[in-house]
Amino acid sequence: MAGFRVPAPEPGPGPRRSDRRGRRAWRRTVAAAGRLVRVAAQVGSASVATPDPAAAPLPPRRRPTRSVGTRRSGHAGPGLPVLVIGSLMLLIIAMLGVERMTGLSVLPDRFIAGLAPPPKKFPLLAASEPVGIEINKIDLAAPVHNVGIAPDGSIAAPPAERAQEAGWYDQGPTPGQYGPAVIVGHVDTTTGPAVFHQLPQLRTGDRVEVARSDGSVAIFEVDRVDRFDKEQLPTDDVFGDFSRPQLRLITCGGRWVGGQTGYADNVVVFASLVEAR
Repeated sequence: MAGFRVPAPEPGPGPRRSDRRGRRAWRRTVAAAGRLVRVAAQVGSASVATPDPAAAPLPPRRRPTRSVGTRRSGHAGPGLPVLVIGSLMLLIIAMLGVERMTGLSVLPDRFIAGLAPPPKKFPLLAASEPVGIEINKIDLAAPVHNVGIAPDGSIAAPPAERAQEAGWYDQGPTPGQYGPAVIVGHVDTTTGPAVFHQLPQLRTGDRVEVARSDGSVAIFEVDRVDRFDKEQLPTDDVFGDFSRPQLRLITCGGRWVGGQTGYADNVVVFASLVEAR
């Protein structure tokens, strides 16, 4: 089908990404937060000179004296900005801990993308390439093959002779891994409907089953179906959410404008992993 074009996301984790990466990212976040607090405290007290023991002998320690009604002078602690930064980092760590233990979302997804593990109610699968897709709601059952990046930098479309097959974008996660797996397909050809012709009919709660090469099946539930102008596809929304294992089904839609554009819009199905067998 002429005009199939979906902007490719930035290079992602790929199918061989370790499932332990989320946990390592969590540990790195905690360690980095601790370092930030320590560095902030050092910056806050940097104005106090530290004597060099090798430069001169220290004078005898004297008992400090205080007089009534006067303020004691001495080393000032970290300033208010340092305390605020430290408190904020500790709060973020605590909130991430709550999400990890309970599965409740207490921070915006974009803030924690790639850091927090998926909620407990969602499984997480090892890398395995998809080989088939079934959607009972629209009587769809089709093979899935790999597609990469087209010469113009967009996600490559399945060739015309395979318009009844879907294409998995092999530069991103496999279905069931952490992050959004992307499967694209034509809506029609010059001779009739193609594999994703009825994709716009899906609704929230519909199930999508993706068979994987290891024999398992990743089962996704539709969150929403959106349509975007091809020139204004929100790539962060479509490709950038790594808060849990997800799926994106993409085809063409809207009005026909012809030329290199074809259809004016992209139809995008957003779905989340809910089960595996």
